[in-house]
Amino acid sequence: MSHSEVHPGLNIKRSLLDAVLAGLIALIVFGPIVGIVLNGYSFNFEPHRLVWIIAVVMAGRLLLSLFLQTAPGRKLLTRFDGGNDGVYVRPIGARTSLRWIIPLMAVIAMLFPFVATKYLLTVAILGLIYVLLGLGLNIVVGLAGLLDLGYVAFYAIGAYGLALGYQYLGLGFWAMLPLGALMAALAGALLGFPVLRMHGDYLAIVTLGFGEIIRLVLNNWMSLTGGPNGVSVPAPTIFGLEFGRRAKDGGVPIHEFLGITYNPNLKFIFIYAVLFLVVLLVLYIKHRLTRMPIGRAWEALREDEIACRSLGLNHVLVKLSAFMMGASTAGLAGVFFATYQGFVNPTSFTFFESALILAIVVLGGMGSTIGVVLAAFVLTVAPELLRSFAEYRVLLFGVLMVAMMIWRPRGLVRISRTSFAPRKGVAP
Repeated sequence: MSHSEVHPGLNIKRSLLDAVLAGLIALIVFGPIVGIVLNGYSFNFEPHRLVWIIAVVMAGRLLLSLFLQTAPGRKLLTRFDGGNDGVYVRPIGARTSLRWIIPLMAVIAMLFPFVATKYLLTVAILGLIYVLLGLGLNIVVGLAGLLDLGYVAFYAIGAYGLALGYQYLGLGFWAMLPLGALMAALAGALLGFPVLRMHGDYLAIVTLGFGEIIRLVLNNWMSLTGGPNGVSVPAPTIFGLEFGRRAKDGGVPIHEFLGITYNPNLKFIFIYAVLFLVVLLVLYIKHRLTRMPIGRAWEALREDEIACRSLGLNHVLVKLSAFMMGASTAGLAGVFFATYQGFVNPTSFTFFESALILAIVVLGGMGSTIGVVLAAFVLTVAPELLRSFAEYRVLLFGVLMVAMMIWRPRGLVRISRTSFAPRKGVAP
C-alpha cells in the first residue's frame, strides 16, 4: 500500500515549502532582535538562539500544515471560517451564558479590593483604565469605522487637564472628572471637522499627526506643562477627607473620621471603586447608544458612507458624534490615570499607547463590548505576569496580533444581534 493511499489528502511537499517559508520569515524578523547582540561598542552575531527559534518555527509550521490537511484539521478550519463571518444573529428567545457570567463577574469585582494586595489593586486599576480607552476607541473604529491612530491625544488631554486644572485653578479630582471628559470631547470635535472628507489611510495619517502634535506641545511648552519634567497631580479626596496618614492644611484623614485603622491601600480602593462605577456607567451608555438611531447611524457609516448619505443621514453629525463620544471616554480615562499615577509627563502618551488601544479593539472584536473588556485585561495584565520576558514584549505582542488576524479575524467576541420576527397574527 502506497503512502498516498494511507493519506490521500496529505501534501508533504507543500507542507515542507510552507515550513521553509516560515523559517525565512523567522530569520528576517528574529535575526536582528535575537541574533545580533550589542557588546560594548561592537555588535556580535550569536546564532545559537536564532537557530533554535527558526527550528521551532519551521517544525511548528510543518506540523500545523500537515494537521490542517487531515480531516480534523479541515473541520477545525471550517469551524473558524464559519464562526467569523459577519454579525452573529441569536435566535429569538435564545439564552446566553452571559446572563449569569456578567453578574458573577460584577460581584467578584466588587469584592476584589477588600482581599487584594496593593500590587493587584494597581494592576486592576490599570486594566480598568484601558477598558475605558478600549470602549471609547471602539465607538470610533469598531462602530463608526473611522481609523484613529492619534487617540492617545484625548487621553493626554484628560490627564493634563487634571494636573493643570489643579495647578492654575485649584480644581480637584471631582471637578475635573466631568470637565476632563468635556475638554476631550471638544478636542474630538476640533479634530473631526478637518477630517470629514477623509477616509482610510488619509484619515489615519491625519489623526496620527494630531496625536504627535499634542505630545510635542506637552513636551516643549515648558512654562505651562513643565515639559519633560511633567506635572504633579493632587491626591483625591472625598468630601474633603484625605487618604494619607496625616492630612494637610488642617484637614482630617478619612481613617480618623471613620474611626478605623490606617490602611495605605485606601487611596487605591477609592480609585478602583469610582473607576469601576464609571466603567459600568460607560458600558450602559454604550449599550443604549448602539440600540438607538445614533448607534445604527454609526454602523451604517462604517459599512457604506455613500449609502448612509443616500438614506438622508447627516454624515457630518454622525462622524462628529463618534469622535466626541470616543474622545470624552478617553478624557475620563486620562483623569483616572493622572490620579492613579500622581504625576504625568509626555512619555506616557506616545504612539505606542495608541497602537495598544487599537490592538485592544481589534483583538476583542470590532464593535464588540464584551470582547474589548476581555482584550483590555489580556493586554494589560499579561505583561505584568510576564515581566521576565519584558525584552520580548513587543515581539510577543506582534505574534499575538498576527495569530488573531489568521484564526479570529473578527476578534475574540463577535458582534451579536437578536433576531426579530412579526408577532403571531400579524402579517409579515
